[in-house]
Amino acid sequence: MVLLRGGFRQLSTTIPISAEPEPSFQRQNATLVFLARNTDLRDVLTSMSNLERRYNHKYLYPWVFLNDEEFTNEFKGRVLLETNAPVYFGLIPKEHWVQPAWIDEDKAEESRKRLKGQNIIYGDSSSYRNMCRFNSGYFFQHPLLQQFKYYWRIEPNVDYFCDMNYDPFQYLNQNNRTYGFTIALYETSETVTTLWDSVKEFMANYPQYISNDNAMELLSNDGGQTYNMCHFWSNFEIADMDFWRSEAYRKFFNFLDAKGGFYYERWGDAPVHSIAAALFLPKHKLHFFQDIGYRHAVYQHCPSSDESLGNSCSCHRWNSIGKYTNRLNSTSKSLTLL
Repeated sequence: MVLLRGGFRQLSTTIPISAEPEPSFQRQNATLVFLARNTDLRDVLTSMSNLERRYNHKYLYPWVFLNDEEFTNEFKGRVLLETNAPVYFGLIPKEHWVQPAWIDEDKAEESRKRLKGQNIIYGDSSSYRNMCRFNSGYFFQHPLLQQFKYYWRIEPNVDYFCDMNYDPFQYLNQNNRTYGFTIALYETSETVTTLWDSVKEFMANYPQYISNDNAMELLSNDGGQTYNMCHFWSNFEIADMDFWRSEAYRKFFNFLDAKGGFYYERWGDAPVHSIAAALFLPKHKLHFFQDIGYRHAVYQHCPSSDESLGNSCSCHRWNSIGKYTNRLNSTSKSLTLL
């Protein structure tokens, strides 16, 4: 991956708000979703403790933990001690996780060997591909998530740098936003060599799903002829699951899935989600949570003093992956990635 430095404009950013918790708080139909293994327990507790301290101790949104194996009693017990909110533990159906039988394993194995030889991260991992396919097309179908509309995706061993004095779920609802992010990157091109060709084929077959006010300029520097590899980093997502459940997205995922690219290449859920959100949604429904400080692995977003909107943050701005500049026009706030 490389740092994102482009010229995309007209994404909404969080408007200035009071540093006090909103007096008219209304809990949304939302959950914190955590895909984890039993062996991730220590890193899971790190993430939970961080987010509970910064945010969820006030709002008590339920946690949903998903695993392709049964969670151990130790895992469940330790997790339950970290929160006063409801917690659900779910097993991922095998058919939503394992490599489909129709995939040509010889071809898939050849791809894994090739990407490993190119030193691509997770290049030879079948389980990583399973995870990407699950996050792209199945997590929102899990029975435990059917009761919820909004979700916040949580990962093991992440940091949230800022005390949050408002509810992002309520913000999305009240401001008619669908998809929120805090970091954007370029995808590793070797992992998605035929993805954009498949996307263009889908657009030609289903033009009715493409928004008139889409964000193609985020994805392409030449009007859609080629993919510039830009994507929202889906390790952090706050979004409306009804979008993934929509006819447009379900057809899009099924179309891509049938191409086999999750296994014949290494298509990730980040570009799949990003392309769908940028094409099927009007751009005002995409939201940059500039005020939420976040770190996962070596990448982080640390809000500037202006971006933090009065929230107390504990991070170093110089260590963020990009420099963000807000531009205000007469009708809406816009974002430029420099």
